[in-house]
Amino acid sequence: MELKGGAGVKEVFIDISRCVGCKSCEIACAVAHSESRSLFGAIAEKVPPRKRIFVHAVDSSKVPINCRHCEEARCVAVCPTGAMFRDEQSGTILHDPERCLGCGFCEIACPFGVITRLPERKIVAKCDRCPDRQVPACVEACPTNALLYLTPQDAQKVKRQRVVAQFVAS
Repeated sequence: MELKGGAGVKEVFIDISRCVGCKSCEIACAVAHSESRSLFGAIAEKVPPRKRIFVHAVDSSKVPINCRHCEEARCVAVCPTGAMFRDEQSGTILHDPERCLGCGFCEIACPFGVITRLPERKIVAKCDRCPDRQVPACVEACPTNALLYLTPQDAQKVKRQRVVAQFVAS
């Protein structure tokens, strides 16, 4: 399968060496997916909005994890109704709540554990890369630039630049 966006398709890249565990990404994600789209409005909503990125502590490191929009997406493969599908334009794995049965097969199939059920409902929530925004909310909210929204080629370039900066600083 070749995506129309090809090599220019952007992804969320994570630099765990920069994550301080502030969880700004989690809050921004929940607010971006709330009905009100504001922090104070989201707090007052009857059904609290659900984050789609999770920051976990592993020893002394903090690790944000979200949907990786896998090329061979197990969640898509096991969905009996087609509610979980790949958007061919962006390569993003999306979820159609109108087609969702709430069977949970996608939750079980996800190797990263980032598909979760919405509160008080059987349907699931997952990262959609904030299609109504230029940059996903989690990336925009990250104060340390641990989350970057780049093409794979640009992500590698940033990684090389950071390594060179470390060598020069030593």
